Amino acid sequence: MSVVLVLTEECDPTADAIIDELQQRGVEIYRADLGWFPRDLELDAVLDTEGWSGRLHGPHRNLCLNDVQSVLYRRPTGFTIPPGMSRAEMRHAQMEAKIGLGGILWSLPGVLWVNHPARAADMYKPLQLATAARMGLLTPRTLVTNQAKAVRRFAEEVDGPIGVKPLGYASIVEGRRRALYTHPLTDDDLADLRGVEHTAHLFQQYIADKRYELRLTVVGEQMFAAGVYAGSPAARVDFRADAKTLSYRTVEVPGHVAAGVRAFMRHFHIIYGAFDFCVDSEGRHWFLECNPAGEYLFIEHPTGLRISAALADLLQKGTQ
Repeated sequence: MSVVLVLTEECDPTADAIIDELQQRGVEIYRADLGWFPRDLELDAVLDTEGWSGRLHGPHRNLCLNDVQSVLYRRPTGFTIPPGMSRAEMRHAQMEAKIGLGGILWSLPGVLWVNHPARAADMYKPLQLATAARMGLLTPRTLVTNQAKAVRRFAEEVDGPIGVKPLGYASIVEGRRRALYTHPLTDDDLADLRGVEHTAHLFQQYIADKRYELRLTVVGEQMFAAGVYAGSPAARVDFRADAKTLSYRTVEVPGHVAAGVRAFMRHFHIIYGAFDFCVDSEGRHWFLECNPAGEYLFIEHPTGLRISAALADLLQKGTQ
């Protein structure tokens, strides 16, 4: 029996859409969240001359590890360590869980990962930008610093406005979850940069004359390109800030951009990527970032692009 293992949090509409596609084809699926381990998910694996074999024992059914042919690694939560341990014991238990369960799953032979967590973990934004530039993609001028004087120097050097955006997490929890949107810097911001010294920040040339933003979703060898058109000033700065005003349409991707994207994916050894570009008034495509587990339903529903079906094809075949 061949099984598609889906690792994600319990509420994940994107994973649900892919699972629906697979179920319509009669594909066997085992869905789990790493956060179930070790309380509600148990591991029993033995090493022999052929590698690791054994089972995952879940709350409702079990999984034979040798049946796994592909893994959809979406957004699993962290391991749930039982209460009552000291802080040092909890850190130790979490690391043992990561190395133990992760090491077993990662070692399964011939398994297709979409995407492998180790590959995705390598994709820090500064590394992405440097790699994109090496692959021939156009990148905005960018500064990473914790020095106020460096920010002011950068603002003088860049021909036009600059913005600040997060290096990692796109949201922060302060009582409730709050999104961290791109923020163009004003003169007042540049005059008062208190707090910059506390950590690293990413400052970037702001493409003010953009026609639209491009969400390019790549599944194996297939590319699904959609233009995202802003309908308000807030959405023009960051389309997530005012999603209700957005409109979408399928667009063409220039050959040199497609080639750069494929080279980028080969470099990072990823099979799925949600790429964000900004397309300016001259038609130049500015690379912003790639999310190896990015959302796409907001593109698929209004455009009819069959991204879920493409992912299901990939996972069902178990090979690219």
